[in-house]
Amino acid sequence: MASARDEILARIRGAGRPAAVAVPRDYERSRSVADPAALFAERVADYRAVVHRVGPGELPERIATCLTARGLSTIALPSDVPASWRVPGITWLPDDPPLPLAELDVADGVLSGCAVAIAETGTIVLDAGEAQGRRMLTLVPDYHLCVVRADQVVVSVPEAVARLEPTRPLTFISGPSATSDIELDRVEGVHGPRTLEVLLVGPA
Repeated sequence: MASARDEILARIRGAGRPAAVAVPRDYERSRSVADPAALFAERVADYRAVVHRVGPGELPERIATCLTARGLSTIALPSDVPASWRVPGITWLPDDPPLPLAELDVADGVLSGCAVAIAETGTIVLDAGEAQGRRMLTLVPDYHLCVVRADQVVVSVPEAVARLEPTRPLTFISGPSATSDIELDRVEGVHGPRTLEVLLVGPA
């Protein structure tokens, strides 16, 4: 007499593969706003992130200012960030070879770029691509300084998804890491950096 397990497995084997089903994607795929970068800056600031609009030539100086103003001196970063980002006066910890967890945990912060940013939701997306590094690099340190170019900002989530490769390790960041307990007391820094600072590079 077959067991319940055998019967269930037999049914699964006999079911075959379901026929392909066309998924309608008739929702709004793109939207336009007068200034996507300005909308992104407004929305990400709503999440208690600090946002600075800077010109391309100002970026190295602003990186130095952001870090020194907070008294941060030891910063992890992906090994492929532009050389101009590694400003003097900071002890840089390139993630090559990969930094051990203990070293990341005592770093003052991390500096990275991004893959895309979403204006409507104030979200930064990392995909472990250029100047982003592996996921652990941007989740363990308590402070994240993220460089976002204006041409990386799209208006809507569907536009962002269209730019991303779904097989890559995607991290969606909407402000500093935060959660709330049953009493609705907000606690920051539980699942990622307690502080997010964004340098939005492009026309002001």
